[in-house]
Amino acid sequence: MLRQFLAAWLMVLLAACGILSEKTVDNSQWSASKFYIEAKNELNEGNYSAAVKLFEALEARYPYGRFAQQAQLEIAYAYYKDQEQASAIAAADRFIQLYPHHHNIDYAYYIKGLASFNDDQGLLGYITTKIIKQDLSERDAKASRESFEDFKLLVTRYPDSKYTPDALQRMAYLVNALARGEIHVARYYMKRKAYIAAIRRAQFVLEEYPQTPATEEALYIMASAYNELGMIDLREDTEKVIKKNFPESAYLTDSGSLVAKPWWRIW
Repeated sequence: MLRQFLAAWLMVLLAACGILSEKTVDNSQWSASKFYIEAKNELNEGNYSAAVKLFEALEARYPYGRFAQQAQLEIAYAYYKDQEQASAIAAADRFIQLYPHHHNIDYAYYIKGLASFNDDQGLLGYITTKIIKQDLSERDAKASRESFEDFKLLVTRYPDSKYTPDALQRMAYLVNALARGEIHVARYYMKRKAYIAAIRRAQFVLEEYPQTPATEEALYIMASAYNELGMIDLREDTEKVIKKNFPESAYLTDSGSLVAKPWWRIW
């Protein structure tokens, strides 16, 4: 019985060794196109780490020519798909620096924007968005700003790029998210009775994001803060702006005056 067990175990080990040996491929004689094709196959199959290794091997073996250049873009994309945002951005930056006039330079900017846009992917992103139900605007706005700037460069420099329409849509979303982020900070200051700070945040929304839905609440926060500070003239002026621009606002009573409840208890 023991002999049979050992024999079976030996067969398993030999089979495992066979499998491992089959996966060890000698690519020392591969051409640049062969490297590229094999790397693309790994990429298309979702084997992103394997794809990166092959693209890097292609670059090292054949550092000049169109395959090496394209490999750098593919590396950025593979890192992005593998949720390695920092590596994706670094790879895209490297391509931009080395080939600023490349015909696919617009794609490098697009990948950079996507990488920052999806900076909340992974386990932490899943927890915050799916379990805690935390909005993008409530998290650190650094990645959102970086993503917006990358997309802005793309649409400004390459307005005819095929990636521009999607970039514009993402920019619109990011602007709204950034504006809501400022509102979250202003709310915090209101709760802490830091009314001057709340006013400054609300004013920032009006100045930097004037066309976003967040402007309505920004005006209400300003009016409420002015009221708390006893600045009646400024409060009344702000109320007039709310009435003119948002006549059906939830922040106004039926008579048109400012809602008297603390703003955080309205909903």
